[in-house]
Amino acid sequence: MSTPTPLHPTLDAVTRRIIERSQPTRSAYLARIRAARHQGRLERSQLGCTNLAHAFAAAPEAIKIELKQEKTPNFGIVSAYNDMVSAHQPLQDFPAWIKEEAFKHGATVQFAGGTPAMCDGITQGYEGMELSLFSRDVIAMSTAVALSHQMFDAAFYLGVCDKIVPGLLIGALSFGHLPAVFVPAGPMTSGIANDAKAKTRQLFAEGKVGRDALLESEMGSYHSPGTCTFYGTANSNQMMMEMMGLHMPNTAFVNPNTPMREALTRAAGAHLAQAVKNDAILPVGEMIDEKSIVNAIVGLMATGGSTNHTMHLVAFARAAGIIVNWDDFDEISSIIPLLARVYPNGKADVNHFAAAGGLAFVIRELLDAGLMHEDVNTVVGHGMRAYTKEPFMINGKLEWRDAPAVSGDEDVVRPAANPFSPDGGLRLMKGNIGRGVIKVSAVTPDHRIIEAPAIVFDDQKDVLAAFDRGELERDFVAVVRFQGPRANGMPELHKLTPQLSILQGRGFKVALVTDGRMSGASGKVPASIHMSPEALLGGAIGKIRTGDMIRFDAENGELNVLVDEAEWNAREIPSPDLSKNAHGVGRELFAGFRSLSSSAETGAMSFGGDFA
Repeated sequence: MSTPTPLHPTLDAVTRRIIERSQPTRSAYLARIRAARHQGRLERSQLGCTNLAHAFAAAPEAIKIELKQEKTPNFGIVSAYNDMVSAHQPLQDFPAWIKEEAFKHGATVQFAGGTPAMCDGITQGYEGMELSLFSRDVIAMSTAVALSHQMFDAAFYLGVCDKIVPGLLIGALSFGHLPAVFVPAGPMTSGIANDAKAKTRQLFAEGKVGRDALLESEMGSYHSPGTCTFYGTANSNQMMMEMMGLHMPNTAFVNPNTPMREALTRAAGAHLAQAVKNDAILPVGEMIDEKSIVNAIVGLMATGGSTNHTMHLVAFARAAGIIVNWDDFDEISSIIPLLARVYPNGKADVNHFAAAGGLAFVIRELLDAGLMHEDVNTVVGHGMRAYTKEPFMINGKLEWRDAPAVSGDEDVVRPAANPFSPDGGLRLMKGNIGRGVIKVSAVTPDHRIIEAPAIVFDDQKDVLAAFDRGELERDFVAVVRFQGPRANGMPELHKLTPQLSILQGRGFKVALVTDGRMSGASGKVPASIHMSPEALLGGAIGKIRTGDMIRFDAENGELNVLVDEAEWNAREIPSPDLSKNAHGVGRELFAGFRSLSSSAETGAMSFGGDFA
């Protein structure tokens, strides 16, 4: 047997630093969830008879019989199902499959509750996007409401997309004394090529094709049940659940409405029932530890994952009492090789990635190179080696086999010895404007350093209008401020990508600096996003004036306004008019979330106290 590769010293040092930094909050969290456990007793054993009768009045008679027993575990399902969002439509059938398999193995299951699941692809560029970020916190609270009946000995969490999985995980960790299994739905099958879709978007932005052609192109891309196939926040979610061992192994990128998808969903039901009865699975709050969180960050870097997780990962780590910051991301990124090229960082989609070797291949490469913690707990036991295997249907039965020894397509996924680049896809940007992040994996080296005058905007619609008027045909840095969580809920500004890409394609040096978000689909235009502090909280991005020279250096992580220091320090931040963001599409209901939000670097969370 070969000697295991030692853990990379930088990864070890960052992990130790996180453990030390988190010691007070992590200890307090573990004490709380351990106090919540009912050692040797079922969760519902504390309830009175009237409470219990309410809890299973509607259950089938066979389930009632089991629920009256003192030894039958009962599980909850929290689902983000709806039939409008393509990624969540397949979840409709999952509860019945899970209930059936768990019952076969001596456990009962009840559908505990649902959560909202909004789609950023639908709200992109419109007012509804201003609810998007804080929908994560609504989902976390919805999860808590679903589990608040204290009827459940473990739970299944069904969700896929951007805010949904982080929200479910925050909610699950607030019930960290219960074991948890996350059950994915998988990506839709491949449609038209991503570069063809992007080309049509550019042609439409230039007025060279009409809306009919654009809609036809978009429908050719987003065409069936399942997750969008580009590697954005949704698919980055699924990657992280694998990297933290919250899925059954290698289940993230199996298409819905296939025999394999049903088999894997049923396997999750059977496995949790057996694991709980045999005391072979840890409560999720114990299972997810500092090493698990570091593995999730490693996965983001190795695959070029979504920038949104510089907030979401921070947020769910804090829900477990674990404190990470952007310095941790930056330092980990410096040592983790980029092993995957999936759109927008390449031409392939997640189906091509899975076919070429997928996450099982990537995880094995990282483990063998000492670039990932192997000694962590997962839903299937101790150690990450189980996640280097792929599921197969052999004579109608599931069987896991080792990932392929070599990549099926080195244009899509590569071994650690021959990466696409020696470092990860994310970088910390800092200077006299504040701190932000950039996803550099899709930005070519010749576009990573820019020195150009600023053009300041307070609304992304003003950027688009200036483009339409022909006012942006020059080198510039677009500064879009008052887009942070406190100001307007921190909407994604992805609608700017086609226009800025057009200008870059015409030979102009362009970049974006904002205290708002882009998405995991942010592409080839350099963008320093999530600038913290945000303008509304006195962040220096609010001091920038149109015409100020900005040096944007993504190679060295430096972002500065080239203004005399005395003048810069004397400048005041203008008071924005945010009245247009206060009402409509339910935004008035989210005023409390906006007023309580922490900074982007601390997770943009509206929860205070132990989450802060």
